[in-house]
Amino acid sequence: MKKTVSCLLICCGFIVSFNSFSALEENELFNSFVTGMVKKHQFKEEQLKQLFQSVGIKENIIKTMKKPAEGLPWYKYRKIFMSDKRIQGGVKFWQDNEATLTAVESKYGVSAEIIIAIIGVETLYGRNTGHHRVIDGLSTLAFAYPKRSKFFLSELESFLILCREEKMNPLEPTGSYAGAMGIPQFMPSSYRAYAADFENDQKRDIWNNPADAIASVANYFFKHHWHKDEAIAFPVTTEGEVYQQALKQGLKPDMSWADLQALSVNSLQPIKADEKVKLLAYQQQESRELWIGLHNFYVITRYNHSPLYAMAVYQLSDAIYKEKHKDSLPNVLENKMAEKVPKLKLDNE
Repeated sequence: MKKTVSCLLICCGFIVSFNSFSALEENELFNSFVTGMVKKHQFKEEQLKQLFQSVGIKENIIKTMKKPAEGLPWYKYRKIFMSDKRIQGGVKFWQDNEATLTAVESKYGVSAEIIIAIIGVETLYGRNTGHHRVIDGLSTLAFAYPKRSKFFLSELESFLILCREEKMNPLEPTGSYAGAMGIPQFMPSSYRAYAADFENDQKRDIWNNPADAIASVANYFFKHHWHKDEAIAFPVTTEGEVYQQALKQGLKPDMSWADLQALSVNSLQPIKADEKVKLLAYQQQESRELWIGLHNFYVITRYNHSPLYAMAVYQLSDAIYKEKHKDSLPNVLENKMAEKVPKLKLDNE
């Protein structure tokens, strides 16, 4: 994205259109936010209020927020991402950025196909990064969507700080309706914590620089304790209905594989008896699929706290990998899977 040398203190003359806005009211919540920014981060009250005169509430953002794609059943959600266009796009993105992906994979230990799949799911490899001004999206959800106000007030705070740190005009960055930014769709707090400067040019440009975006995704996974070359998820089968007691809330692996096997859950893949796993159910039209998520599956859910999202990323990554290496399969695939399958621990060991 375009960056300017003007920071928050001198950017308030930026001209905007109010066609789809309603005015942002200076109510108690707004005034409390401004006071907090002044006390905690030494912003100027008058300049903040002047800035927010160019910001408005967008009703279409609230409507979209109430109908997220994650509310769909799995068989519909999967179709959004498991398309030939997205798979072929992933292969091309890999080919176009192979040197960067190889270097990043070596540095962070995160598989290239996982990085690519995240970017593919988020923005179709940078094609759909969002057209909303970030400050409008964050302000709308912070001040006019009580259900998530606390979270978005925090993100708005992070956004104004990062604009000051990165010398960006806060009225310029664009992103999703929820304020997610750039090729990897980082929220402002994630940008400040995980965005990476791959080329050491003193810029973390996740809007226009694929190398920075790739490194940023890898750094996010690395900081959330991704385990290099380990498995992500396996499909499983069951006998009877006793397995249902293992379908619990949460996403973190919470049972050993041995305990899950005791509930008549079976896998064709060898899994260590003491491996921590999470049993997951995915709705098909007339049935449901059962999978187990391992540690790396849980790490994917740190990017987006949805089992549907994590499974879409995993399956897309697998499809992209197979498509890229189709001319050398099965040898390449066998070697790759051999690296990721946990060694079998026998019950008497």
